[in-house]
Amino acid sequence: MKKKIIVDMDGVLADVYPRLFDIHEKETGDRLSAEDIAGKLEEEAFPNQRRWVSEPGFFRTLPVMEGSRKVLEKLNKEYDIIVVSLATEFPNSLTDKLMWLKEHFSFISWKQIVFCGDKSLIKADIMIDDHPKNLDNFAGKTYIFTQPLNLHNNNSKHTRVNSWAEIEKILIP
Repeated sequence: MKKKIIVDMDGVLADVYPRLFDIHEKETGDRLSAEDIAGKLEEEAFPNQRRWVSEPGFFRTLPVMEGSRKVLEKLNKEYDIIVVSLATEFPNSLTDKLMWLKEHFSFISWKQIVFCGDKSLIKADIMIDDHPKNLDNFAGKTYIFTQPLNLHNNNSKHTRVNSWAEIEKILIP
Protein backbone atom coordinates (compact mmCIF):
# COMPACT_ATOMS: atom_id res chain seq x y z
CA MET A 1 0.00 0.00 0.00
CA LYS A 2 1.33 3.43 -0.99
CA LYS A 3 1.93 6.09 1.63
CA LYS A 4 -0.45 9.04 1.50
CA ILE A 5 0.86 12.63 1.24
CA ILE A 6 -1.16 15.77 1.90
CA VAL A 7 0.17 18.66 -0.17
CA ASP A 8 -0.94 22.21 0.57
CA MET A 9 -1.80 24.47 -2.35
CA ASP A 10 -1.19 28.14 -1.43
CA GLY A 11 2.43 28.78 -0.53
CA VAL A 12 3.50 25.28 -1.57
CA LEU A 13 2.18 24.64 -5.10
CA ALA A 14 0.96 28.18 -5.82
CA ASP A 15 3.35 31.06 -5.16
CA VAL A 16 0.97 33.47 -3.41
CA TYR A 17 3.49 35.99 -2.07
CA PRO A 18 4.38 37.75 -5.36
CA ARG A 19 0.68 38.50 -5.81
CA LEU A 20 0.30 39.76 -2.22
CA PHE A 21 3.36 41.99 -2.56
CA ASP A 22 2.09 43.43 -5.87
CA ILE A 23 -1.43 44.19 -4.65
CA HIS A 24 -0.09 45.73 -1.43
CA GLU A 25 2.23 47.98 -3.42
CA LYS A 26 -0.57 49.04 -5.80
CA GLU A 27 -2.85 49.96 -2.89
CA THR A 28 -0.29 51.59 -0.58
CA GLY A 29 2.68 52.57 -2.75
CA ASP A 30 4.89 50.65 -0.31
CA ARG A 31 6.94 47.73 -1.63
CA LEU A 32 7.46 45.09 1.06
CA SER A 33 10.05 42.31 1.03
CA ALA A 34 10.07 38.86 2.61
CA GLU A 35 12.34 40.22 5.34
CA ASP A 36 9.83 42.98 6.14
CA ILE A 37 7.11 40.45 6.91
CA ALA A 38 9.18 37.54 8.28
CA GLY A 39 7.30 35.68 11.00
CA LYS A 40 3.98 37.43 10.33
CA LEU A 41 0.84 35.68 9.16
CA GLU A 42 -0.50 37.01 5.86
CA GLU A 43 -3.33 38.84 7.66
CA GLU A 44 -0.79 40.71 9.81
CA ALA A 45 1.63 41.47 6.98
CA PHE A 46 -1.08 42.60 4.56
CA PRO A 47 -4.02 44.23 6.40
CA ASN A 48 -6.29 43.95 3.33
CA GLN A 49 -5.37 40.33 2.58
CA ARG A 50 -8.76 38.87 3.55
CA ARG A 51 -10.53 41.22 1.12
CA TRP A 52 -8.08 40.37 -1.68
CA VAL A 53 -8.39 36.59 -1.32
CA SER A 54 -12.19 36.89 -1.14
CA GLU A 55 -12.35 38.45 -4.60
CA PRO A 56 -13.03 36.21 -7.60
CA GLY A 57 -9.90 35.64 -9.66
CA PHE A 58 -7.30 36.10 -6.92
CA PHE A 59 -6.26 32.45 -6.88
CA ARG A 60 -6.80 31.78 -10.58
CA THR A 61 -3.69 33.66 -11.73
CA LEU A 62 -1.11 32.73 -9.09
CA PRO A 63 2.27 31.60 -10.39
CA VAL A 64 3.27 27.97 -9.99
CA MET A 65 5.93 27.35 -7.35
CA GLU A 66 9.23 26.59 -9.07
CA GLY A 67 9.80 22.86 -9.52
CA SER A 68 6.47 21.83 -8.02
CA ARG A 69 4.88 20.48 -11.19
CA LYS A 70 7.77 18.17 -12.09
CA VAL A 71 8.30 16.85 -8.56
CA LEU A 72 4.62 16.42 -7.73
CA GLU A 73 4.14 14.43 -10.93
CA LYS A 74 6.96 12.09 -9.81
CA LEU A 75 5.52 11.86 -6.29
CA ASN A 76 2.11 11.06 -7.75
CA LYS A 77 3.57 7.85 -9.20
CA GLU A 78 5.13 6.74 -5.89
CA TYR A 79 2.56 7.96 -3.34
CA ASP A 80 -1.15 8.62 -2.97
CA ILE A 81 -1.21 12.42 -3.32
CA ILE A 82 -4.03 14.55 -1.96
CA VAL A 83 -3.97 18.30 -2.58
CA VAL A 84 -5.70 19.85 0.44
CA SER A 85 -6.52 23.54 0.63
CA LEU A 86 -8.32 25.61 3.23
CA ALA A 87 -10.75 27.10 0.74
CA THR A 88 -14.26 26.94 2.14
CA GLU A 89 -13.80 30.13 4.19
CA PHE A 90 -13.45 31.98 0.87
CA PRO A 91 -16.17 30.56 -1.42
CA ASN A 92 -15.00 32.54 -4.46
CA SER A 93 -11.71 30.66 -4.26
CA LEU A 94 -13.24 27.23 -4.87
CA THR A 95 -13.66 27.50 -8.64
CA ASP A 96 -10.43 29.51 -9.02
CA LYS A 97 -8.41 26.88 -7.18
CA LEU A 98 -9.98 23.96 -9.02
CA MET A 99 -9.38 25.58 -12.43
CA TRP A 100 -5.81 26.53 -11.42
CA LEU A 101 -5.05 22.93 -10.46
CA LYS A 102 -6.63 21.61 -13.65
CA GLU A 103 -4.50 23.99 -15.74
CA HIS A 104 -1.17 23.54 -13.99
CA PHE A 105 -1.41 20.03 -12.48
CA SER A 106 -3.59 18.17 -14.97
CA PHE A 107 -2.20 14.82 -13.76
CA ILE A 108 -3.95 15.38 -10.41
CA SER A 109 -7.43 13.85 -10.60
CA TRP A 110 -10.48 15.59 -9.17
CA LYS A 111 -10.57 12.66 -6.74
CA GLN A 112 -7.25 13.82 -5.29
CA ILE A 113 -8.41 17.33 -4.35
CA VAL A 114 -9.98 18.32 -1.03
CA PHE A 115 -11.20 21.84 -0.26
CA CYS A 116 -12.04 22.18 3.41
CA GLY A 117 -11.94 24.40 6.48
CA ASP A 118 -9.85 22.10 8.70
CA LYS A 119 -7.00 19.94 7.43
CA SER A 120 -7.03 17.76 10.53
CA LEU A 121 -10.05 16.01 8.98
CA ILE A 122 -7.75 14.42 6.40
CA LYS A 123 -5.58 11.49 7.49
CA ALA A 124 -2.26 10.71 5.80
CA ASP A 125 1.32 9.63 6.45
CA ILE A 126 3.05 12.85 5.36
CA MET A 127 2.06 16.53 5.16
CA ILE A 128 3.82 19.27 3.19
CA ASP A 129 2.52 22.71 4.23
CA ASP A 130 3.76 26.23 4.93
CA HIS A 131 1.48 26.94 7.91
CA PRO A 132 2.64 25.62 11.30
CA LYS A 133 -1.01 25.56 12.47
CA ASN A 134 -1.71 22.77 9.98
CA LEU A 135 1.46 20.83 10.76
CA ASP A 136 1.57 21.11 14.56
CA ASN A 137 -1.26 18.65 15.24
CA PHE A 138 -0.60 16.30 12.33
CA ALA A 139 0.29 12.79 13.53
CA GLY A 140 2.53 11.82 10.59
CA LYS A 141 5.81 13.16 9.18
CA THR A 142 5.71 16.92 8.57
CA TYR A 143 7.60 19.12 6.14
CA ILE A 144 7.38 22.88 6.58
CA PHE A 145 7.77 24.64 3.23
CA THR A 146 9.67 27.87 3.82
CA GLN A 147 7.62 31.02 3.39
CA PRO A 148 7.90 34.42 5.13
CA LEU A 149 5.17 33.54 7.65
CA ASN A 150 7.16 30.60 9.06
CA LEU A 151 10.71 31.94 8.97
CA HIS A 152 10.90 32.14 12.77
CA ASN A 153 9.21 28.80 13.39
CA ASN A 154 11.82 26.42 14.77
CA ASN A 155 9.58 23.51 15.77
CA SER A 156 11.95 20.55 15.66
CA LYS A 157 9.03 18.23 14.84
CA HIS A 158 8.89 19.67 11.32
CA THR A 159 11.56 19.14 8.68
CA ARG A 160 12.16 22.43 6.89
CA VAL A 161 12.25 22.34 3.09
CA ASN A 162 13.17 25.39 1.03
CA SER A 163 12.31 24.09 -2.44
CA TRP A 164 10.69 21.33 -4.40
CA ALA A 165 14.18 20.10 -5.31
CA GLU A 166 14.72 19.36 -1.60
CA ILE A 167 11.39 17.54 -1.41
CA GLU A 168 12.39 15.44 -4.40
CA LYS A 169 15.70 14.44 -2.77
CA ILE A 170 13.91 13.41 0.43
CA LEU A 171 10.83 11.63 -0.93
CA ILE A 172 11.74 10.18 -4.33
CA PRO A 173 13.61 6.88 -3.95
